Amino acid sequence: MEKLLPRFLEFVQVDTQSDPYSQTTPSTEKQRKLAKKLLVELHQIGMEDVTIDENCYIMATLPSNVEKKVPTIGFIAHMDTTPDFTGKKVKPNIVEAYDGGDIKLKGKKGMVLSPKEFPELEHYIGQTLVTTDGTTLLGADDKAGVSEIITAMEYLRKHPEIPHGKIRVAFTPDEEIGRGAHKFDVEKFDAEWAYTVDGSQVGELEFENFNAASAVIKCKGKSVHPGFAKDKMINALLVAHEFVSMLPLREVPEKTEGMDGFFHVHTLKGSVEKSKIELIIRDHDREHFEARKQLLLDIAEKLNDRYGKAVSVHMEDQYYNMREKVEPVYHIVEIAEEAMKSIGVEPIIKPIRGGTDGSQLSFMGLPCPNIFAGGHNFHGPYEYVPLESMQKAVEVIVKISELTATQIQ
Repeated sequence: MEKLLPRFLEFVQVDTQSDPYSQTTPSTEKQRKLAKKLLVELHQIGMEDVTIDENCYIMATLPSNVEKKVPTIGFIAHMDTTPDFTGKKVKPNIVEAYDGGDIKLKGKKGMVLSPKEFPELEHYIGQTLVTTDGTTLLGADDKAGVSEIITAMEYLRKHPEIPHGKIRVAFTPDEEIGRGAHKFDVEKFDAEWAYTVDGSQVGELEFENFNAASAVIKCKGKSVHPGFAKDKMINALLVAHEFVSMLPLREVPEKTEGMDGFFHVHTLKGSVEKSKIELIIRDHDREHFEARKQLLLDIAEKLNDRYGKAVSVHMEDQYYNMREKVEPVYHIVEIAEEAMKSIGVEPIIKPIRGGTDGSQLSFMGLPCPNIFAGGHNFHGPYEYVPLESMQKAVEVIVKISELTATQIQ
């Protein structure tokens, strides 16, 4: 465990921001820099079959130390950080014995991480927190998960008295741009099930996530001199505005929670002649998800009746709710739940308001619930992670490995 914090601090200082506009895998070459470090770490702790493929997917094996046949399980985390906020020149700040007050983020004058704004900080009084300096994100999403998996494998290597079957680990690129599982070789990984270590607070255990799609709506206008435009001009910007106004007003991220779905318009740009709307669709319920997609087509049809063939809609499904693939093998959730309880962690089973590599992997034949990595406030300068939460994640990984070997026949 003593290497957990130094390992994490080293990893977060490597910029691994992914790029949604890149067509390569990985989407940024700088992800390979961290990958090289991870290969060295995996060899140093004694992992076997350590590989990296041309797309920067790392896999490795901890061999079984029991004679009986037990299922091969896996643990997976992603190397990249979000494009939403810079991960360049991360300067982690260590706060020992947190006193419950405001934490100054030293890189930006007047910026504080405060329990008034983030009340969950009060749960971590007396603990060691790792924060940003206010100028970057931290990268606990998901370098905390990467560090925890490596540390857990190292612990199992050093403690052969703990029984475990064959364990596979993998570190993926480009999760933050929705491509983390796209080129994952499930057959090569060769596990019966796995866990992504990519959740937030201690106790999170998730096997249900959004169904997700992206949509691009293009509006064609007709530019005419404004002095002579009556009954002739079609303003593509105003058509786009009209399209957005026909979406449900309260079904947006800032007004939804829990199992609520939403439409999220994140880009709107253009001119009189042409405009473009980019949005995402999210819903846990598959029927509601399909109804949301149909609504976009219905709105386009209404506007086309009004303006001619002015509006086109292109949609792509991104991932689906893994629940339908995990429920038939629900014992894999129960093992994680028991592992948490056995080390004094109360499981928090709730749906993910997002997605993980696990959601795609589950539909590729590798059922893959998500467990906590410990961080908070991902994707921005207020991100932080308690060291004690990371230590608990290591303990859970170790205990899942042990329970699988001792309970599953």
